Parts: sequence; C-alpha cells; structure tokens
Amino acid sequence: MKHFCGISPKRTVTVIALLLLAALNAFSIERPNIVIIYIDNVGYGDLACYGNPVIQTPRMDRLAHEGTRLTAFYIATSTCSASRAALLTGRYPERNGLTHQLSPEENIRGIGLSHDETILPQYLKQANYATACFGKWNIGFAAGSRPTDRGFDEFFGNISGNCDYYTHRYNDRNDLYRGTEPVRAEGYSTDLTADAACDFIRRCAENDQPFFVYIPFNAAHVPNPKNKRPGEDTFWQAPAEFFLQYGYDPEDRDPSHGYHAVMTALDAGIGRVIDQVDTLGLSDNTLLIVASDNGGRRRDLEVATNAPFRGVRTEVYEGGIRTPCIIRWPGRIPPSSVCREPLTNMDLFALSLGAAGVPLPTDRVIDARDPLPTLAGYASSPHDSLFFQFRKFSGMRHGQWKIVRPNPTAPFELYDLSNDHTETTNLANEKPQLVQELSAAFESWLQKTKK
Repeated sequence: MKHFCGISPKRTVTVIALLLLAALNAFSIERPNIVIIYIDNVGYGDLACYGNPVIQTPRMDRLAHEGTRLTAFYIATSTCSASRAALLTGRYPERNGLTHQLSPEENIRGIGLSHDETILPQYLKQANYATACFGKWNIGFAAGSRPTDRGFDEFFGNISGNCDYYTHRYNDRNDLYRGTEPVRAEGYSTDLTADAACDFIRRCAENDQPFFVYIPFNAAHVPNPKNKRPGEDTFWQAPAEFFLQYGYDPEDRDPSHGYHAVMTALDAGIGRVIDQVDTLGLSDNTLLIVASDNGGRRRDLEVATNAPFRGVRTEVYEGGIRTPCIIRWPGRIPPSSVCREPLTNMDLFALSLGAAGVPLPTDRVIDARDPLPTLAGYASSPHDSLFFQFRKFSGMRHGQWKIVRPNPTAPFELYDLSNDHTETTNLANEKPQLVQELSAAFESWLQKTKK
C-alpha cells in the first residue's frame, strides 16, 4: 500500500533521524489522555469535511483541521455489535467470536463478547488510567459482560442499541443504566452522553489523573418504532435549535431534515467534549479520535449517505465498511493532513496502547497494528491485507485490489480501487488468476480465524 498520508515519502536521513529521536523522547513524556468517540451508523459522506454539501458539522470539520482526516479507514465488519467488539479487542470478529448483531434479549441478558476476551480499558488499567464509558454499549450485559465488569470504572448510557433519543426506551423497556443499575434521566441522549463525558474529564483533570474515556454516542442511529410507546410517531428527534439552524420547522417530519438536525446536534455534543479537553489545558497531551462504527443506509427513515461509495451497512462494499475517522494528537500527528493509507478500527486499539506505553498482548493473536507511523506521514499502511465478513458478504482488500462476494454461492468480484473506488467495474473475468490468488488468501484467513 504505497501512497503515504498527505506527505511526500521522500525523506532525508536527517529528518528520519529526528523523527526517530522524537519517538524515543515520547517515552519520557507524560502519558497522554485518550478519548475515543464512536458515532453510530454515520456514513462516509455525512460530514461536511468529507464532502457533504448540506449537513453542518463545524466541530468535526475543525477537528480535521487540527489533526488528520482518514480517507481509507475501514471497519472490521459492517454492523454495530461486532464493530465495537473489534475496536475494543483489537481482533477480527471471527477471532473474538462476536460476529453478529446482538438481539434485544442478548443485549439485556446475554454474554455477547466472550468473557475470554480482554478489552482496551483492562489493559490501560495496567498503566493507572482512570476509565469510563458513556453512551451505547451493545456488546452484552450479563454478569461479567457489563462495562464495569470489563475494566471501566464508570458507565452511564444505554446498554442495547438504538434507544429513543428522549425516553431512552429500547423494545418497550428503559435502556438507560448507570453502572449496573437502571436509572431515569431527563434529556436528549446526545446531551446526556456529552455531559457525563465532560464531567468525568473535569474530575480526572482536577486529580491530575490520566484517563481513557470511550464515548459511543447513540446518534445518529435511525429511530425505531419498537422503541416508541403505543400511538407515538416515529421520526428523527433533535432539540429545536438544530432544526432552526437549517431554517426547518422543529415539527418537521421530513426524514432528511430530521437527520440533518440529529447530525448537527451530534456535532455539537462532540464539540462540547473537545471544548472540555481544550479549556482544561489538556489538548496537547490528549489523543482524541472520532470514528463511525459502520456505514449508513438509505431506506424509509434511514437517510445517511456513504457517498461516493457503493453499498450500505451490513454489506462489505466500500459504503458499508469505509467510514469517516478523524484523529488529533498534537506533536505526534501533523495538523491539516489527510491519511489515504488503509487502516482499520482495530488499529485504534494498538494506537491507544502504544500511546499509554502498554505493550500489545502476547497471549493471543492481535490483528491491530500500530498506525502512528502511518498517521504521522512517514510509513505506508501496516497491513498487507484487510478482511471483511458479515452474514452472507465476504471481502478482502490487498493494496489497490478488492474482492467482494455478495453471497457464499456467488463468485468473487474484483475491483481496482486505485481507479474505481465506487466499485463499478468488475474485473474478475479479465484477471482470473488474481481473483484465484486473492480468494485463496481470503479462505485461508477465514479458516485460521474462525473461533
């Protein structure tokens, strides 16, 4: 994977030596705080800084200016539960065992992610980090599976999937919890999540405590009629100010208009978290990440856009698995840069551990790779290949080449992403030998990783 991240690969020996010296000096610097903001079902084309001409996301746009914007950031799989488990374990779903979307019952009482798996906050506790999770959990809430059972000191949020933005109901039950207990709270879910994260950051700063905060916002998930009381309408929900910001009536039921308001409300919530970091003087020593858990979908009320890519959530065409990701780490990652190298959400696991000075685990296979040299602009992708599997879909990216199989009985399709990022022209018939080699590599990977 040959194109470096917005910076020329031609480096003098002197510059390389300085970079290596800086890397060595990093060990003597105070451990950075780590903030991972995971947004829900937001498509690649849903942010202004990724080309959306309508949706207003000024805070995420500003963050991209202050850090790097990734344009080839992939999710290990194209659905919420498995995506989150891959991020937190640094392992492909096929390896950690959570390959499906949890059912309502599994969300409430299921194990979800196996208890054999160790997740990111458990490793960071080794380096004396305070840890917290605020927002959507969605990887199991049986005893032993809850956030506070798995390395998080604090948890406040919804335990399942797309709860109602105001009543916090999921499948006709209250889905809002603090720690392990259900709670009631008034307010818009995005605001409640941002408030909790800001309070945690403030308390850690007051105690001079390095922290890791994982903030999986419920937004911008589509409204679900199952999460409404009988007789309630199903529509996109956001505070009136965000409808008015577009000139829309707050009672507007147009799905596109509602989605715009939800996205801008989400952007404002993210902005408040960033402001808390900055006003407390923590920005220079904080690794801050915003990424989406999978692509969006356009159906009924679902009006996200994965433009310019083909495909939607649950598929492994680019639109289902290539999502926005913005990373700011002053002094380590150049501002106003663009990273075009293929990376994956699992790499955020390795990036976080590396930042904290915690070595990668050696008692299990870790698929995450340290992306910092790539993000800093002096290395190509640390991955030779990336693999994707969800339900009937299979796929693999190797350099410029991508194979996709829409179901197990279909032949693999072949696309040249260097010339055809929209996956329009299937080259399988023109390059059968290449398809054979790549499909064999995929099948070998699948057999090796199945749990």
